[in-house]
This record gives sequence, C-alpha cells and structure tokens, in this order.
Amino acid sequence: MRTDDFDYDLPAELIAQHPAERRDLSRLLVVHRADNRLDHAHFTDLPSFLHQGDLLVVNDSRVLPARLHGVRERTGGSVEVLLLTELEADRWLCLARPAKRVRVGDLLQFGDGIIRAEVAEEQPEGRRVLRFQPHQTPLRERLERIGELPLPPYIRERPRDPERYQTVYAREPGSVAAPTAGLHFTPELLTRLEVYGIRRASVTLHVGVGTFRPVQVDQVTDHVMHAEYGELPAETVEAMRATRATGGRVVAVGTTAARVLETAARQTAGSAWSGWTDIFIYPGIPFMACDGLITNFHLPRSTLLMLVSAFAGKGLIDRAYAEAIRQRYRFFSFGDAMLIL
Repeated sequence: MRTDDFDYDLPAELIAQHPAERRDLSRLLVVHRADNRLDHAHFTDLPSFLHQGDLLVVNDSRVLPARLHGVRERTGGSVEVLLLTELEADRWLCLARPAKRVRVGDLLQFGDGIIRAEVAEEQPEGRRVLRFQPHQTPLRERLERIGELPLPPYIRERPRDPERYQTVYAREPGSVAAPTAGLHFTPELLTRLEVYGIRRASVTLHVGVGTFRPVQVDQVTDHVMHAEYGELPAETVEAMRATRATGGRVVAVGTTAARVLETAARQTAGSAWSGWTDIFIYPGIPFMACDGLITNFHLPRSTLLMLVSAFAGKGLIDRAYAEAIRQRYRFFSFGDAMLIL
C-alpha cells in the first residue's frame, strides 16, 4: 500500500482558518458504512444519528501553552522552544529553533527569567532535552502565564479566544495539539445528548506533534509511528461493558480516543490501561473496540486519514472526501466534522 494512495487535492480556501461562530454549528457529514450512504447535517443534529444507550468516549487532554520564546543567556540570541513530552519532573523533550545554536550546557530563559532551563541532551531533527530549573511555582502554572498555544502551521492567525482551541471538557494538561473532533461540542449539546440517553466517558491521550505530520516514506508499512501517552480508566471500561450489555454502540470522539481504545483492546483485552502507544492503524488493520467514530477532515498522507480509511473502508472515505470538497466543507483543525457509523 503506497502513501500517495492517501493524497488528494484540496483547494486552499477550504482550509479553515477560524473556528465556526458557534462550536456545534459546524457541518457534519454522516457516513453510513452499512449501505455506503452519505448524509449532510450540522453538528447540533448529532443526537438524531445516535441511539439511546450509545456511549461517546472523549479525549479529555488539554492543550498546553507549550510554545516558548526566549533567549540564550550566554549570547542573548533568540530561541523558540516547543515542549513535546514530559520525561520526568521538570525534564522535557522539546523542539528548539534555531537548533544548531542550542547546545548541551546552554542556559535558556523565557519571560524575563520566569522560566529558566539548561540544555541537557541533543537529539536529531532539532529535538533537545531541557532540564527546567526549580521554582516555587510549578512549571505548568508558569507556562499558563507566558506560553503560547502551539497552533498547526496551516492556521495563519491565532484565535481571539484561546479556549476555542480547547474542548469544553478538557481536563488533563499535556497535549501540544487539540483533539480536534471534540472542538464541536458545547455544554448545551452535551446536556441534550444526556437527555437523549447518550452517555459520555473519558480517556486521555496527550497529542504529540507527530500526529499531523505527513507520512514521508513511499510504503505505508515502512512508516515509524510516533508514541503518545494515554490512559483508559476503569470507570470508562465499565461504561463500555454496560453499553455493550444493552446493545449500545461505543463511539470514539476523535482518532486519539480511538487509538486509546484500540491499544487497550490489544494490550489488556479492554481492561484499564495506561502507558505509551505507537499503534498505527491503516487499511487492513481491524478495529476491536470502536463501533463509531467522530472525526474531522484530515491532512493528505497523514496517519489520521489512514486510520479513518481503515475504519470506513478506503473507497468510502475517498468518496466522502470528494463529496465534502464538492460541498465546500471546511477542512482540518478548525473545520467541519464527520460521523462514521
């Protein structure tokens, strides 16, 4: 299977630069796997496509303001750092620019010294391990003061309200990109779903920068998947069991939630799970835990597009994307949504 099989042409004006005026008024393309049917709706119509007793599994990870602008103390030269993964307390894997000038032993400061760090290790492709200096205020609190949300490169303007790049149920800080399928929910819609008898449970997957990078190798099976930290709590496992016992469907909200569920299905047979996952799902890889999927429209050649193609079938996803382009849907992080049943 070739990577360029997952390429497609997208008019630049269909790349959403701003979120919808109201989260749940984004458009919704409903893909029915049973009869290959496509329905056009809006996200606020979601309850009409779900059944009483269904379970939505959301990713409650919150995006960190993980982009920092600062200087190298020795030279005063500017530096930009993107925190990627917390390796241990106050020790982070980061991306640094300009990487060639950020060397082991350098001291960096951000926000006029609110945050200071030493470069502890150099890794390929601009990655550096930073050791942040102790402070009476926890690092995450200081990030909230001086850090920036790391928006995808195709979004040219920052949203006026940074919370629009967070889901309304975000709780656990740790992502460097939003689990964007959840951006369409409002508190009012969540209440309506509950009234309809559609329940909600949470998993956590801290989204890494590798999620949105196009696959560079020619053959899909040669791709080395990035790893992300996730958790499937026992209460969500129990909610899934109760849902299946009454004939309900487990609907993952986003590819990140799906990756947690599918990892746990393979590693713990669906029991509670926590750890790192590098699961790579592409056509031919079966799904073991998800009966439905809510997702956005993904970048060409991305592992996310490969995952949804595995879930719905590549031919049906190709047709759905072609229809979405014809109907002028909005694509990528701030774009419209798809429900696959």
